[in-house]
Amino acid sequence: MRFSINGADHEIDFDIRTSLLDLLREHLQLTGTKKGCDQGACGACTVLVDGERINACLALAVQYQGRAITTIEGLGTPGHLHALQAAFVEHDGFQCGYCTPGQICSAVGMAAEARRGVPSVVTADLAATQIALDHDELRERMSGNLCRCGAHNGIIDAVRQVLAKEAA
Repeated sequence: MRFSINGADHEIDFDIRTSLLDLLREHLQLTGTKKGCDQGACGACTVLVDGERINACLALAVQYQGRAITTIEGLGTPGHLHALQAAFVEHDGFQCGYCTPGQICSAVGMAAEARRGVPSVVTADLAATQIALDHDELRERMSGNLCRCGAHNGIIDAVRQVLAKEAA
């Protein structure tokens, strides 16, 4: 089976019951994506597929052949961090670091959703084409990614800072 992951093509033979998370971690050694609950409840396994965020633990890898998959390893490098990675460092949004890759991938996908005008449960005007990512919108849109160590406020501050710069 053929996959496009972080801009590179991979030809991989594996059991068709393999989750996308296990394909990434066990077959490709892309261990940035974390296995948390393995039930889709914590968001530690969040990756981007064609720019949209998904829980890789709930997805069968075979469903994503030929689609552009991006993990945390594809967003930045140690010498050239993605803006969100740098903001997480600046705002101490990565205390234990376990949820960080999923949080960052989720924030990238969430920002794209908001730019497309996709409403959330707290969006006041469902017909709006531009959605202001205020405090409540950010918290709601990031609610699928849990932080158990207490860095949540730093995470929201980091996301808010980067999105404010993108909007400017």
